[in-house]
Amino acid sequence: MRIILVDDEPLARDRLAALLAELGEIYQVVGTAENGEEALELFSNLGADLVLMDIRMPVMDGLQAARRLAETHTPPAVVFTTAYEEHALQAFETRAVDYLLKPVRKQRLQKALDAAQRITLAQLEKLSLSAETDVPQLSMSYRGGLRRIPLDQVLYLRAESKYVMVFHTEGEMLLDESLKSLASRYSDWFIRIHRNALVARHALRGLEKCEGGVMRVSLQGSEALLEVSRRHLPGVRRLIRGEE
Repeated sequence: MRIILVDDEPLARDRLAALLAELGEIYQVVGTAENGEEALELFSNLGADLVLMDIRMPVMDGLQAARRLAETHTPPAVVFTTAYEEHALQAFETRAVDYLLKPVRKQRLQKALDAAQRITLAQLEKLSLSAETDVPQLSMSYRGGLRRIPLDQVLYLRAESKYVMVFHTEGEMLLDESLKSLASRYSDWFIRIHRNALVARHALRGLEKCEGGVMRVSLQGSEALLEVSRRHLPGVRRLIRGEE
């Protein structure tokens, strides 16, 4: 397991490195950083399966760095190491695997590493599956791990607050990305029907005029009827007619 250590205190980094050495050669420290910004640069250059990271650091704290890491193509597992217990809730909101209080004990560290290893194996499995298909996939954190949904299984996307709800053939999940960026990246797969909704082109079935003259689209594989704004109605009509 390739690991990056992030802490603004050299003694804390040295202690973690020593504990990892005691736990076995399977744990390889590939780099160390003094703050979140350095951690992001290290991960970009070296890659890693796990980032062991303090929370309170100058320049960029651990919580900010963890959120940025979660947005990467193949995000690492993150375990926080901190002296401040009050950050626990925020830490898990960033989808961290675990939260260790300093001074970190070897047995407790091993438990966190075991959890991170399970997630890393799940990531590799998903990535190997995705490599076998040309269909793009959406990556989402799910129950502490990583799940990928092929776009040909997605029915529609709806913006909700700062997240996007992904509705697919097997259920629904939250995605921490803007609807605007998804619309730009996957314009061949989705059509915008409203400022807060994208519909998969392959799932679009027809238009229905509902109460009050509101136009809604029906979808294959879903009972949902989604409102179409006047601005986007012409484009939806052209797609249904096969004109684009």
